[in-house]
Amino acid sequence: MAAVKVTPATTLVLHALANGFTHGFDIVDVTELASGTVYPILRRLEREGLASGRWEDAAIARDEQRPLRRYYALTAAGQAFLDTAATRHRAPRTLLARARRLKPAHS
Repeated sequence: MAAVKVTPATTLVLHALANGFTHGFDIVDVTELASGTVYPILRRLEREGLASGRWEDAAIARDEQRPLRRYYALTAAGQAFLDTAATRHRAPRTLLARARRLKPAHS
């Protein structure tokens, strides 16, 4: 198993990724965690091979006159880690309901 700690915050981020929220701001929004919590978790997940990240095409950001976005996706190992984490920390029903209401951004 990876060196990432199974915490409630990490589990929320994993749930968000599994539900199609792939951009950091979307994950912050759906989990209601602080960006200072979400982004370090995303970096750890990526470093441990539990998530993969990619930068969007610079032309998209330029056309929309905003900073470049990084998009994340769970890897197979990340999904297995979520399965384990979910047995320890269940996602709050409010998160799951909110995830169904919000529409994730996609590149």
